[in-house]
Amino acid sequence: MTDLPVTYADVLDALPRVHGVLGPTLLRNWPGLSALLGCEFHLKHENHQPVGAFKVRGGINLVGTLSAEERAAGILGVSTGNHGQSLAFAAQHFGVKCTIVVPRGNNPDKNRAIQQLGAEMIEHGKDFDEAREFAATLQKERGFRYVHSANEPKLIAGVGTIAWEIFEKLPDPDVLLVPIGLGSGVCGACLVAKHRNPRTKVIGVQAVNASAVAESWRTGTLKTNDSVNTWAEGLATRVPAEMTLQIMRELMDDVILVSEEELRIAAARILEHTHNLAEGAGAATVAAAMQQRERFADQRVVAVLSGGNLDLVRLPEILQYVGK
Repeated sequence: MTDLPVTYADVLDALPRVHGVLGPTLLRNWPGLSALLGCEFHLKHENHQPVGAFKVRGGINLVGTLSAEERAAGILGVSTGNHGQSLAFAAQHFGVKCTIVVPRGNNPDKNRAIQQLGAEMIEHGKDFDEAREFAATLQKERGFRYVHSANEPKLIAGVGTIAWEIFEKLPDPDVLLVPIGLGSGVCGACLVAKHRNPRTKVIGVQAVNASAVAESWRTGTLKTNDSVNTWAEGLATRVPAEMTLQIMRELMDDVILVSEEELRIAAARILEHTHNLAEGAGAATVAAAMQQRERFADQRVVAVLSGGNLDLVRLPEILQYVGK
């Protein structure tokens, strides 16, 4: 194994910082989902975070460790929503100026939440990667501390606390399912799982229509998409991130691709059985468990419900699958 940029020790270092602001989230075995999926199925409810998504853990850890000079300069991020909310929440908590660039046409609920947390928000570009290119120019002009949504050891260590909480309550899962946008969440899970219980298989989940990270992992060569076409904006990345891809190549056991319809059906099943609203990325792990029902039969499966910040215009598409 090559030296990795983040370690299990970094996750342990992040724990008191994260838990000083955020309590552990619910890990629950939902009987209806277990019966539906044919396994002992547990959901880790990161949708219960104060910003409705898991990334806030990484934001707290990173902003909480900034130098005085970085705090004075302020932070800059690019996001389709949850990373932006994470940074805005952490910046507000620690009294740091925050600017977030989002692509045009982004989830309006996420945009509003970013602004309500006190961040400056700028809309630019047709998608995440065009927004990211604009932010690079902005960073040079204004001197912000740019916070990449994946290539940041403190972010990865912070979100690794999800898996630490899982293993504290459930030491021996067979499978841990984690959605992949750029991969900070699955990398954190891998770092913890390989230390706490190497037998546990850590499997990432990405959308068929936004599969660059999965294909890069599978082939060992960098793959990019010219465009992505998924309603799950948390999965909608065209270009993999170097740091997280390195960790995934070393530690991740497998990746599953799910379709747009599978994501909608999964969100409907989560709503039916738990009365929790899942955004597309949040529903991805349940979609994977449904798709791979025979593979995971009779196993102990933990799925990270990474976020609940659904663009509500998508709700009718999901509700049509309820009860069917």
